[in-house]
Amino acid sequence: MAAAEGVRLHHIARETTDVKRLAKFYQEIFGFERIESPNFGGGEVIWLVLPPYFSLHLIERNPESKLPEGPWSSTDAVADPKNLPTGHHLSFAVSNYDSVVQNLKERGIEVFEKIQPDGKTKQAFFFDLDGNGLEVGSW
Repeated sequence: MAAAEGVRLHHIARETTDVKRLAKFYQEIFGFERIESPNFGGGEVIWLVLPPYFSLHLIERNPESKLPEGPWSSTDAVADPKNLPTGHHLSFAVSNYDSVVQNLKERGIEVFEKIQPDGKTKQAFFFDLDGNGLEVGSW
């Protein structure tokens, strides 16, 4: 059996009860650009892109869903970003690490920072507005 060819990450989808609020967060923190979103029927959807290829699809949560809403509805201790380094998170490499972390802190977002043993690689872990784990790193 042959492995898939030409594979690349295309998009990640996140459910939310407030699509516009979460879109604004990703646009302001990471510089995502809003693109045309197809209408598949159902709830509101906003598609964001980080050129050239990576997309984030924000989808209005179906209120009848039986699945947990997300990390904040978990009974585990996930609300502290210190618990994220080995846990569930989406990671972004940034070239202006210190500025990004300062921006997060100025917005009142709790950040857990870690410096790798090489003394060069910095990582910051935090949550988006719906409690999804995020990381920025200076790779």
